[in-house]
Amino acid sequence: MQPAVTRGIALNRPASPPIRLSFGLFWLVDLVATVFLFLVPYATELNPITTHFYNLIGLPGVVLAGSIYAVAVVMIGHYLPKPYDALFAVGAVLVYAVCASNNVILLMSGEPVVETLILSL
Repeated sequence: MQPAVTRGIALNRPASPPIRLSFGLFWLVDLVATVFLFLVPYATELNPITTHFYNLIGLPGVVLAGSIYAVAVVMIGHYLPKPYDALFAVGAVLVYAVCASNNVILLMSGEPVVETLILSL
């Protein structure tokens, strides 16, 4: 019997499945909300790279830009030694949580989180 040969890149993922799941979920919510930002007339995407990709190829450019960001985060986490890879992943989750929250609130209320918080005070 021959040993099984695995191909591909063996990524040094953070050991915590909840961190990986959180990253994936927040990334997906942020991606969907960002796509909707380009469809509503009252909101604008602030990220110039995403906007550039949108201007080049439309909504698939938004998905492409978001996918590039996710791949960059995964690759950076791959090259960081433990425990910095997990700390970096937690940082990425927090950034995506803030971005996703802001985008969803912007889509629902028509105003960004900061303005919504200031108006509610």
